[in-house]
Amino acid sequence: MCGIGTATNCVYGSDGKGSQIHPNEDGHLRFRGEDGCFLYGVFNGYDGSRVASFASQCLTAELLLGQLNSSHSDSDVRRILTQAFDVVEKSYFETIDDALAEKLSSQGQKVQERLKELELEVSGGATAVVALILNDKLYIASVGTNRALLCKSSSDGQNQVLQIGRPHNTENEEELQRLAALGVDSARVRQAGLISGQSSTRRLGDYRVKFNYNDIDLLSAAKGKPVISEPEIHGVQSLENVTGFLLLMSEGLINALESAHGPEQANQIVAMVAAELALQNSLEAVAQSVVERIKRLHHDVYVSGRQRATFCSRHEDMTLLIRTLDYPLAEGGTPTNPSGRIYPVSVPYSNSLSTSKTSVMLSLVMPSQNTLTNGTNTASTLEEGTPTPGQSPTATLQSTNTQTQSSSSSSGDGSLFRQRGSQAAQPDETGRVPPYVDFTQFYRLWGSDHSEGGGLGPHPSEGNPTLTCCFSPGRIRGEHETDLK
Repeated sequence: MCGIGTATNCVYGSDGKGSQIHPNEDGHLRFRGEDGCFLYGVFNGYDGSRVASFASQCLTAELLLGQLNSSHSDSDVRRILTQAFDVVEKSYFETIDDALAEKLSSQGQKVQERLKELELEVSGGATAVVALILNDKLYIASVGTNRALLCKSSSDGQNQVLQIGRPHNTENEEELQRLAALGVDSARVRQAGLISGQSSTRRLGDYRVKFNYNDIDLLSAAKGKPVISEPEIHGVQSLENVTGFLLLMSEGLINALESAHGPEQANQIVAMVAAELALQNSLEAVAQSVVERIKRLHHDVYVSGRQRATFCSRHEDMTLLIRTLDYPLAEGGTPTNPSGRIYPVSVPYSNSLSTSKTSVMLSLVMPSQNTLTNGTNTASTLEEGTPTPGQSPTATLQSTNTQTQSSSSSSGDGSLFRQRGSQAAQPDETGRVPPYVDFTQFYRLWGSDHSEGGGLGPHPSEGNPTLTCCFSPGRIRGEHETDLK
């Protein structure tokens, strides 16, 4: 009932080739328990995979071995989830007790090599986003900077996507207020952007920050533990009679997409997922295809040398978990939506730099798979390649702030995911190739909307022209000297 897509970290060289710089540090879990209980999680590890791996195993044992059942109330579930995170971290620290003791007692030059080994053994941490489905209700528990999105589809084709929770990072106003209450200079934290190398203000593990925070200049004034493992529990979302899908994403996936397309653009992944769900008959294939797509977009922006290329010199490990909720997959890889119907989606999210509680609403057009559909918002076709900065690669977006009533848009559709034929058209004796872009459907729709004349484009009575674009063989003489017909 779910699929996982992953990609390892990568840093690009001057020639655009990428290389992995450390082993994959992400982790995930997906289990079904008794009484219709489902548990999913994505863990973003750093400075090693030890914490992410431990948490993904231990958290399952703390939740699915009889701790949860259908008789539990919402408050019971919240309490059990919170306790589970606490037990997981305490259990992890117990596993490194011996190594910490040896590290503290080691002295002299001869043990320097061993100290380095111990430092690697006890360092590291992880952020987590966990989804629990019980009694047809969804609970999200998050620690740190991963993300959860829930897409609900209605019978009339309207889809609403909810970003559940906000990241616990140095831009989260509530987290900054929590730190300020402990005596930490929140202005310095915001300016620094990182706490001991990480943007998260809540995390699992990382003993140095948890127990030696007074030795860290930024946190030295804290009167209590500033970086905590207590999860924020979001819920309860009823899933009764819901059709749609749930996405859990690691920080690396979010950052890669936002690096390529700008801040607050990562929620556009919903359109990518919807497009792949219409084409694939395996959730594992859907998740992996979307991750590969984001990886390719990130690389293409870097090699393009465009404005955002400087933000895309590297990316961290990426993990995407997709859990469908009575959402159909394609049969035999054929689209489940051949009519190409447009599905507007509302995507609420809060600007992390804003102190306002007002959410921004995005109207997202889900990808069409075949014919162009006439409507209020008409999706256009994008070629494979790197979109312009700030432009959505997969969706038509209309962003409306309820306070300013401003809007902007960009376009794209499901054809972005389709492959062009491998056989190129051959030029005829005149050096031209046959037309390969047909505007018949466009002008038919244009004519029906502008039957009284005026506007752009030829009148329908003038016929349905086609666009021909080719290079005449032998006529390319230089970088800027080409004949186009």
